[in-house]
Amino acid sequence: MNTIYDVLRRPLVTEKSNYQVSKLHQYVFEVAPNATRSMVKDAVSKLFDVKVLRVNIVNVPAKSTRRARSRRMAIRQSAYKKAIVTLAPEDSIAIFEGVE
Repeated sequence: MNTIYDVLRRPLVTEKSNYQVSKLHQYVFEVAPNATRSMVKDAVSKLFDVKVLRVNIVNVPAKSTRRARSRRMAIRQSAYKKAIVTLAPEDSIAIFEGVE
């Protein structure tokens, strides 16, 4: 990884992450597979100009499902790594504000 722009891939917006944003000041991002806590902390603090209190990283396992018509055909969703970033109560990230 060369830059901080390669660390964060996309924000994850779900019902659970909306609750975390509004009540717990936690923001969820999909990150690069080789990203560490310190890399994520530096990237979020520099890109969004906020104070990061804590970073938790979770490796989400791959999932396999079946199609409705042909039961044999298995589809696999790739595994990914997500980071839950806790910010100071006075800080917020604007991309998550529209979904609260």
